[in-house]
Amino acid sequence: MLKRLFSYLLCLLVLSSVAQTKKRNFRQREIGIFGGASYYLGDLNPRGHFLFSKPAVGAFFRYTTHYRYAFRFGFNYGSIAGNDAKSKELDQLERNLKFTSKIYDLHAIAEFNFVDYRIGNDKHRFTMFIFAGIGGFYFDPKSSGAEGSVSSSAIHGGVPVKSYSKIQINVPYGIGFKWHLTSIFGLGVEWSPRKLFTDNLDEVSGEYNDGLMRGNPRTKDWYFFYGATLTMRLPGAHRPCFQKQ
Repeated sequence: MLKRLFSYLLCLLVLSSVAQTKKRNFRQREIGIFGGASYYLGDLNPRGHFLFSKPAVGAFFRYTTHYRYAFRFGFNYGSIAGNDAKSKELDQLERNLKFTSKIYDLHAIAEFNFVDYRIGNDKHRFTMFIFAGIGGFYFDPKSSGAEGSVSSSAIHGGVPVKSYSKIQINVPYGIGFKWHLTSIFGLGVEWSPRKLFTDNLDEVSGEYNDGLMRGNPRTKDWYFFYGATLTMRLPGAHRPCFQKQ
C-alpha cells in the first residue's frame, strides 16, 4: 500500500509541476521546529500504524523558491518500539520478542504545495502539500525475549546476527498541511513514512540456529514521523518584483 501511495504522490508531483511552470517565483528562508511522535512497522509490528508511538522532535531549514515549491533540510530525533506480546497472532506470541531503538534522522526533501502558499501573504494562507527526498539515519536496537533482556544470539538456541551498518539511507516522503498564522509564523501538520533498505531495524530477521523462523528477511522495515511544525520566516527575503505583499 505504501509503495502504491509513494508512486501516486510522485506522479501527482510531476504532473502538477508541469502545470505550474509559469507561476511567479520568489526567495524566502525559514527555520522551524517539529514536535510529534515516531513509530515503526516490521516483524514485531506488521500492520499497526501509530502503535507503540514514542515522542519525537526535530528542527529544519526551508528554502522557498516559488509559491508552489520549497526545499527542506532537517534533523529528527525519535524512538521506536515493537512487542510480540501485544499481538493477537499466535506465532508472535510464541516468539515473544520486543525491542526499542533511538532514531537519529537527517533528511533533504523537496516540497510541492497544491495551491499558492507563502508565510506573510494573506492571499495565500493555506495549502496541502506533498514531499519526497533522500535521507540517512542512525539506529541502535536493543532486543529482549522471554528470558528477559539478553542479546539476540542467546534467544531460542541462538541466532547469528549478520554484520550490518547502523548508519543507513532511507527515502522520506509524505503529506501535510500548512497554515499562514502571522506575517512571520506558519503552522503545519504532516505524516512521513521512511522507506528503508534494511530488515535489521528491529534485529528480527532470518532463522534461529535450530531452524525456526525468527523474522521475514524478504520484507524491509519502516519507521514514521507524524506531528506538527512551527515555522518562522527569516528577514531579508526578496519580494516578487511585480506583486505587493
